[in-house]
Amino acid sequence: MITPMRVFVLIFNANTENEGIHTIQVGDRNKILMFESQDDAIRFALMLEAQDFPTPTVETMDAEEIKEFCESADYDWEIIPENSDLVIPPEINVEETDWQPDGQYDDNYEDGLDFDDVPPAEETEFSAAELEKIRRKLEGLL
Repeated sequence: MITPMRVFVLIFNANTENEGIHTIQVGDRNKILMFESQDDAIRFALMLEAQDFPTPTVETMDAEEIKEFCESADYDWEIIPENSDLVIPPEINVEETDWQPDGQYDDNYEDGLDFDDVPPAEETEFSAAELEKIRRKLEGLL
Protein backbone atom coordinates (compact mmCIF):
# COMPACT_ATOMS: atom_id res chain seq x y z
CA MET A 1 0.00 0.00 0.00
CA ILE A 2 1.32 3.43 -0.97
CA THR A 3 1.31 6.05 1.77
CA PRO A 4 -0.40 9.25 0.63
CA MET A 5 1.85 12.28 0.31
CA ARG A 6 0.70 14.93 2.75
CA VAL A 7 1.15 18.56 1.71
CA PHE A 8 0.20 21.91 3.19
CA VAL A 9 -2.08 24.31 1.35
CA LEU A 10 -3.60 27.67 2.22
CA ILE A 11 -7.33 27.69 2.88
CA PHE A 12 -9.51 30.76 3.33
CA ASN A 13 -12.53 30.64 5.63
CA ALA A 14 -11.52 27.14 6.74
CA ASN A 15 -14.32 24.90 7.99
CA THR A 16 -17.07 27.24 6.79
CA GLU A 17 -19.57 27.06 3.94
CA ASN A 18 -17.46 29.75 2.25
CA GLU A 19 -14.19 27.79 2.22
CA GLY A 20 -11.72 28.18 -0.63
CA ILE A 21 -8.12 27.40 -1.56
CA HIS A 22 -5.43 29.96 -2.41
CA THR A 23 -4.22 30.07 -6.01
CA ILE A 24 -1.82 32.21 -7.93
CA GLN A 25 -2.36 33.24 -11.52
CA VAL A 26 0.37 32.47 -14.01
CA GLY A 27 -0.60 33.94 -17.36
CA ASP A 28 -4.22 32.93 -17.79
CA ARG A 29 -3.87 29.81 -15.62
CA ASN A 30 -4.60 29.28 -11.91
CA LYS A 31 -2.05 27.34 -9.88
CA ILE A 32 -2.32 25.81 -6.41
CA LEU A 33 0.88 25.73 -4.38
CA MET A 34 1.41 22.58 -2.30
CA PHE A 35 4.09 22.98 0.36
CA GLU A 36 6.03 19.97 1.66
CA SER A 37 6.92 21.98 4.77
CA GLN A 38 4.34 23.37 7.15
CA ASP A 39 6.80 26.11 8.15
CA ASP A 40 7.14 27.23 4.51
CA ALA A 41 3.36 27.32 4.12
CA ILE A 42 3.02 29.38 7.32
CA ARG A 43 5.68 31.83 6.09
CA PHE A 44 3.85 32.23 2.78
CA ALA A 45 0.55 32.78 4.63
CA LEU A 46 2.17 35.46 6.82
CA MET A 47 3.53 37.21 3.73
CA LEU A 48 0.02 37.23 2.22
CA GLU A 49 -1.34 38.69 5.43
CA ALA A 50 1.36 41.38 5.33
CA GLN A 51 0.03 42.32 1.90
CA ASP A 52 -3.42 42.94 3.45
CA PHE A 53 -4.76 39.71 2.00
CA PRO A 54 -7.32 37.86 4.16
CA THR A 55 -5.54 35.55 6.60
CA PRO A 56 -5.42 31.97 5.31
CA THR A 57 -5.26 28.82 7.41
CA VAL A 58 -2.56 26.24 6.69
CA GLU A 59 -4.23 22.85 6.20
CA THR A 60 -2.76 19.39 5.65
CA MET A 61 -4.18 17.57 2.63
CA ASP A 62 -3.38 14.59 0.45
CA ALA A 63 -1.41 15.75 -2.62
CA GLU A 64 -3.33 13.34 -4.86
CA GLU A 65 -6.65 14.93 -3.82
CA ILE A 66 -5.31 18.37 -4.76
CA LYS A 67 -4.01 17.03 -8.09
CA GLU A 68 -7.40 15.45 -8.84
CA PHE A 69 -9.14 18.72 -8.00
CA CYS A 70 -6.72 20.62 -10.26
CA GLU A 71 -7.48 18.26 -13.14
CA SER A 72 -11.23 18.66 -12.68
CA ALA A 73 -10.99 22.48 -12.38
CA ASP A 74 -8.35 22.81 -15.14
CA TYR A 75 -5.87 24.31 -12.66
CA ASP A 76 -2.13 23.81 -12.49
CA TRP A 77 -0.32 22.74 -9.32
CA GLU A 78 3.20 22.92 -7.98
CA ILE A 79 4.86 21.14 -5.09
CA ILE A 80 7.17 23.46 -3.16
CA PRO A 81 9.95 21.23 -1.78
CA GLU A 82 11.08 21.60 1.82
CA ASN A 83 14.24 23.70 2.16
CA SER A 84 13.84 25.16 -1.34
CA ASP A 85 14.25 28.83 -2.18
CA LEU A 86 11.79 31.07 -0.40
CA VAL A 87 8.53 31.44 -2.32
CA ILE A 88 7.28 35.04 -2.39
CA PRO A 89 3.61 35.85 -3.00
CA PRO A 90 2.89 38.17 -5.92
CA GLU A 91 2.69 41.84 -4.94
CA ILE A 92 -0.61 42.32 -6.77
CA ASN A 93 -3.75 40.51 -5.68
CA VAL A 94 -7.16 40.52 -7.31
CA GLU A 95 -9.42 43.35 -6.21
CA GLU A 96 -12.65 41.33 -6.02
CA THR A 97 -13.13 37.78 -4.86
CA ASP A 98 -15.86 35.25 -5.58
CA TRP A 99 -15.89 34.37 -1.88
CA GLN A 100 -16.43 36.75 1.01
CA PRO A 101 -13.47 37.28 3.41
CA ASP A 102 -15.82 37.85 6.34
CA GLY A 103 -17.38 34.41 5.98
CA GLN A 104 -20.59 35.63 4.32
CA TYR A 105 -21.60 33.82 1.17
CA ASP A 106 -23.98 34.24 -1.72
CA ASP A 107 -27.34 32.52 -1.91
CA ASN A 108 -26.00 30.83 -5.05
CA TYR A 109 -23.20 29.16 -3.08
CA GLU A 110 -23.45 25.39 -3.04
CA ASP A 111 -22.95 23.49 0.20
CA GLY A 112 -19.55 21.96 0.69
CA LEU A 113 -16.00 22.80 -0.27
CA ASP A 114 -15.81 24.82 -3.49
CA PHE A 115 -12.23 25.57 -4.45
CA ASP A 116 -13.45 27.55 -7.48
CA ASP A 117 -14.40 30.39 -5.14
CA VAL A 118 -10.80 31.28 -4.32
CA PRO A 119 -9.41 34.20 -6.28
CA PRO A 120 -6.14 33.88 -8.10
CA ALA A 121 -3.39 36.30 -7.22
CA GLU A 122 -1.48 37.80 -10.12
CA GLU A 123 2.07 36.62 -10.77
CA THR A 124 4.72 39.32 -10.91
CA GLU A 125 8.40 39.24 -11.75
CA PHE A 126 11.06 40.38 -9.25
CA SER A 127 14.61 41.28 -10.05
CA ALA A 128 17.32 39.30 -8.27
CA ALA A 129 18.16 42.37 -6.18
CA GLU A 130 14.51 42.78 -5.11
CA LEU A 131 14.27 39.11 -4.17
CA GLU A 132 17.50 39.33 -2.16
CA LYS A 133 16.22 42.42 -0.33
CA ILE A 134 12.92 40.68 0.52
CA ARG A 135 14.76 37.52 1.60
CA ARG A 136 17.00 39.51 3.97
CA LYS A 137 13.99 41.31 5.48
CA LEU A 138 12.19 38.00 6.04
CA GLU A 139 15.24 36.35 7.54
CA GLY A 140 15.47 39.30 9.91
CA LEU A 141 11.99 38.43 11.15
CA LEU A 142 13.02 34.91 12.19
